[in-house]
Amino acid sequence: MPGNTKAGALSAPGELKKTIRAILRLGQAAGADQTEVQLDETLDALTRFANNAVHQNVAEQGLSVSIRTVVDGRTARVTTNRSDEDSLRQAVQSSLELAHSQPNDPRLLPMPGPQRYRQVRRFAPGTAALGPEARARAVKRACDLAVRRGQVAAGIFSSGQSQLALGNSRGLFTAYRQTHAEFSVTMQDDPAASWAKANAPDADRFDPQELAVRASDKARLAKDAKELPPGKYTVILEPAAVLDLVGFLFYDFAATALEDQRSCLTRRMGKPLFGKAISIVDDVYHPLQLGAPFDGEGVPRQRVSLVEQGVPGNLVYSRASAKKAGKRPTGHGFALPSEYGEAPVNLVFGGGGSSVERMVAETDRGLLVTRVWYIREVDPYEKIMTGMTRDGLFLVEKGRVTSAVRNFRFNQSLIELLRNVEALGRPARTTAEEAFEMVVPAMKVHSFQFTEPTKF
Repeated sequence: MPGNTKAGALSAPGELKKTIRAILRLGQAAGADQTEVQLDETLDALTRFANNAVHQNVAEQGLSVSIRTVVDGRTARVTTNRSDEDSLRQAVQSSLELAHSQPNDPRLLPMPGPQRYRQVRRFAPGTAALGPEARARAVKRACDLAVRRGQVAAGIFSSGQSQLALGNSRGLFTAYRQTHAEFSVTMQDDPAASWAKANAPDADRFDPQELAVRASDKARLAKDAKELPPGKYTVILEPAAVLDLVGFLFYDFAATALEDQRSCLTRRMGKPLFGKAISIVDDVYHPLQLGAPFDGEGVPRQRVSLVEQGVPGNLVYSRASAKKAGKRPTGHGFALPSEYGEAPVNLVFGGGGSSVERMVAETDRGLLVTRVWYIREVDPYEKIMTGMTRDGLFLVEKGRVTSAVRNFRFNQSLIELLRNVEALGRPARTTAEEAFEMVVPAMKVHSFQFTEPTKF
């Protein structure tokens, strides 16, 4: 059983399949009409630093066994982190008991049978082997930089590996594994601060020292911030700021959200909505993405063009929403039972030939935004969001950055924002704090609405 393997190693793929088959037999013996098993195994390690020194290193190995049973048109799921046979038998029994207590669902589909999958390779052996010493060396270089510049560094360097296996009693089986690494650093240059962050399946795809230098340079530049009046400004949004804004659009492309009229695309599909420069796809196979090539039911994920030249043309579908709409499922369903239906989780925005530096050089007057935070939805149909800038807001005058600016609160429609795009950078894998990772470009946008300066 998974969990009985030696510490520091994921279970062999054959072990996962063997475990799933054993649980499926338990489901059959217990009287389930159908049984589905999902195994999630993780190995994660984290080095945390503050006040220019490492202060914590932790490592965790985890296993989750999730069992869904179907009986008489009813379904329920039970999840456990115990993998001995008695615990698994009890989990199957608990799932069946919960299923019996549910109302009959006439829309419940039979579990899918065997599928064909396009393979993706996102497992980097070097990242899987990355230990605390290597992470500490990278952290020390960042902290040494801060000490030399009279600043204070804090952040994290994490690395790990995970695998997911899914099988059901109708013969479906699939598995996926990946590695991941993330470095986040905040540099404080009293009273100012700035931040940089990167995330990738392979730790070699980013340079922690480059991120530290970027945050340090911006923290120094952010000192002596002046207050500007609220109003509409041309803004240059770095990728992290773009991500944490447009990330709030992802569920609007779900068929279930549109059916329930909870999407900002309601009555707007097929009509020009965003600027012509905006194209969006959901593509798990993009080289900068992470994630399994199948959804929560084991259906293969499809690349879906969501927006072309500003016009939303397609949605993503689970098996249930596809049947209801007379469409083919796109492989975006959540594990059942789920009230959310489906969502695109591998968004890729089209880009352009510009860059942040070029956008600055071509701006007569505007604001350069490092990132945003504390974002909340004000109007779900017009997609008006409120939030604040953070970790570096700078005034651009006649093609150069001239000073730091005190942070602003904003109230901004994302639909309007994507209509007002003047320039796009190259798409990049981006991570921030408010939304999950996506592939997005930097954006130059006119008429961005700031409502008031903040207290810091």
